[in-house]
Amino acid sequence: MQEQQLIQTIVRLVTEQLKGVDVYNPEDRVPIGISARHVHLCRRDIDTLFGPGYQLNKKKDLMGGQYAAQECVTLVGTKLRAIENVRILGPERRQSQVEVSNTDAIRLGIKAPVRLSGDLAGSAPIALVGPKGIVYLEEGCIVAKRHIHMSPADAKRFGVVDKQVVKVRFESGRGGTFDDVPIRVDDSFTLEMHIDTDEANGLGITKDMGIIIK
Repeated sequence: MQEQQLIQTIVRLVTEQLKGVDVYNPEDRVPIGISARHVHLCRRDIDTLFGPGYQLNKKKDLMGGQYAAQECVTLVGTKLRAIENVRILGPERRQSQVEVSNTDAIRLGIKAPVRLSGDLAGSAPIALVGPKGIVYLEEGCIVAKRHIHMSPADAKRFGVVDKQVVKVRFESGRGGTFDDVPIRVDDSFTLEMHIDTDEANGLGITKDMGIIIK
């Protein structure tokens, strides 16, 4: 009987593959983190926005040694449209970077490309307003590309490697599948998929779990 059930399972999986249906293990689940708009700053721009030598004040620890600072700035787009109280994430970076949703970009009147963090060449210009000054970035504003953070142990458990691209299926909310999701592996990471507010709203995702499809 067990042998017959095994054969039936294999036949079902092969049939689904031939039909082009995604085959996945429901146990390959990853928690979801919804990333709101935020800013990373270099030392020079912190000095301009908050005053020479100013040190950001930590509000909440995040993964990978990052933290949410107490400080916020105002974003100003090319059409002088603004979004206030945008959180700064520390620590300092070599180059300032602004991450927004596509809805935010439309509101600001800019064309921000979808990029992974740090890929800023040719990205959108934007202005930042702080209590002590204004910074104009000729490039640096992106719509963050969805991705999955995981530790080497998690990568081994899921059978994936750094920079591998997978799909992630959601059976809760409105249901659906995100394609083209790169995996980022580092000892400092905890398991979490990051999506923006537009993506979360589109599929009705809150504190749901996604299923990795390799």
